[in-house]
Amino acid sequence: MKATKLLKFSDPNSKLRKLREKGYRIATFSLPAGWSCPAANLCKAKVSRDGKLSDGASVQFRCFAASDEAQYRETRDQRWHNFDLLKGLNTDAMARLIGASLPKNANAIRIHVSGDFYNPQYFLAWCKVASQHPEVIFYAYTKSINFWVANRDSVPSNLVLTGSFGGFYDHLIGEHNLKSARVVFSIDGAKGLPIDHDDTHAMDKDCHAFALLVHHTQPKGSEASKAVQALKGLGSYSTNQTVNKQRAELVDAIAA
Repeated sequence: MKATKLLKFSDPNSKLRKLREKGYRIATFSLPAGWSCPAANLCKAKVSRDGKLSDGASVQFRCFAASDEAQYRETRDQRWHNFDLLKGLNTDAMARLIGASLPKNANAIRIHVSGDFYNPQYFLAWCKVASQHPEVIFYAYTKSINFWVANRDSVPSNLVLTGSFGGFYDHLIGEHNLKSARVVFSIDGAKGLPIDHDDTHAMDKDCHAFALLVHHTQPKGSEASKAVQALKGLGSYSTNQTVNKQRAELVDAIAA
């Protein structure tokens, strides 16, 4: 398969680089925010191919990935490249394409820094790829809980899924006792849940529920924007991993 026809994976962002110290050679995969997220509700935002950002009617905390796409054309183009290659393929064809595109040295793949499982066939394609690569940990946050519930028997043990609150199928998380994460606007708002700083909890099958602090650019004047300001950087990530470590330690100390 020609390189131009392969999907594009990325190196870990500043949040996930900490995982390298834990032995993970992580790569990430993304699709366009919003456009590939049929179950998104409270976080939904889209960026057009020419860079125009628009928030959904019910948005309470804007998807951080949409803000990135609005700011960086290369990021936006890469995600559309992936989406364009996958659309219209059946499960087997998607699985072959994903498998051929996987970075050879990665032992952990985060599926969807941006985007989500946009139809059942695509969900099953990732299940198939994960089952073919048992030596790799695959993990994903998803609001497409309906696809997960309908195909639970197809999810291999090395594919760790986390139901992300804020979508149209939140009720299925509790009904089926699924692993979950929720965005909170303050440290106290986590209500005793561990707060994830580097996807350690997302990758851990034994962590049943955790929280994520709201971060990145939020709609002007919104409660989410006020929360980001009140957190004074505690929900943000830096390219300096020492800064990230200190921030995480401070958040955990306050939460305790």
